[in-house]
Amino acid sequence: MTHERSVASRVDNPATASDIHDLALAVHPDAVVRAYGEDVDASPLASLPTAVDDSARIESCLLDTVRIDDDPYLTEIASHLIKAGGKRQRPFFTISAAATGLDDGVSVDYDVVRGGVAVELVQVGSLYHDDVIDEAQIRRKVSSVNARWGNLRAILAGDYLLAKASEIAADLGTEVAGLLATTIGELCKGQVAELQTLYDVNRTVEQYLPSIAGKTASLFAAATRIGGIVPEFERSVIDTLTEFGRLYGMAFQVVDDILDVIATDEQLGKPAGRDMLEGVYSLPVIYTLQSSVGDELAELLDDGLAEDDRKAAIDCVRRGPGIDQALAMATKFVDGARAEILSVSDNKAANALADTAGYLLTTVERVQAA
Repeated sequence: MTHERSVASRVDNPATASDIHDLALAVHPDAVVRAYGEDVDASPLASLPTAVDDSARIESCLLDTVRIDDDPYLTEIASHLIKAGGKRQRPFFTISAAATGLDDGVSVDYDVVRGGVAVELVQVGSLYHDDVIDEAQIRRKVSSVNARWGNLRAILAGDYLLAKASEIAADLGTEVAGLLATTIGELCKGQVAELQTLYDVNRTVEQYLPSIAGKTASLFAAATRIGGIVPEFERSVIDTLTEFGRLYGMAFQVVDDILDVIATDEQLGKPAGRDMLEGVYSLPVIYTLQSSVGDELAELLDDGLAEDDRKAAIDCVRRGPGIDQALAMATKFVDGARAEILSVSDNKAANALADTAGYLLTTVERVQAA
């Protein structure tokens, strides 16, 4: 049974057709897209009765939020990556979390959409900053903002997106505003923790987990928590939704890290093993370094992995136990996430979120079987 909470149905600010990105891109999990392209039919969130309308509402809200009528220049920069597309997984999680308290097919209130958009703006703003740090040239198959407009404008535009996210959050109430501020802090802490262990072959699981909790899981946890706060669910339900988001985010990052070493360059759309090249030694690499083939891998990683040794390092990880050990941890996170969300409700939204968590493991299985 769904938990008791009535949320008004309202569709505001409908997007024009040119503003609505393909639903497949909007609801498909990031890791799935990286591994398989647009395998749309397998996306559990795409099966929800309101999915198409929700996609339109998200895109419209995003574009409306960053639009400045008297400043087309900043509008163009701020909306650059938004118009380039994206899975919009976090706002869909906010919407689906809120929908666990509704009858199947009933649309959430527009404020729920705005809450999800606030989290998405934090995500996009962080990408602007990340691309400056990484000196990236391409993002979402278009020129990065820093490549097109320079680092200074990219940083300021990223700050602008964070400010617009905070503006929405403040309008939704002090709890949402405080949550978003805390989440931005956790995101920064996670990134800094990762930077502190770059190129460190002695990086531990105990160092890895807090880093991904901050840089990845905190945004998913915030998304699902807002989905409970805005419609004023009971505190126990809000906490359960939050824990689902956190566990999903942990599983998401572990799976993403596994895919980086088991998928091909073509499946990923980027060089496999790029994390190792950049000095980020993720969970399967950490476990491999602690295994019987650890010395072999450590020698390749010593003083940074050379491009010529990339395939040898990937082969070493694939031969070691690290992938299976990392997959076991991802499975624990997925199982925990599924149990949390199904304890909230048994409606379509709850089941779609549970299936989305389970689908993370399917991505690994399909790559391994390819």
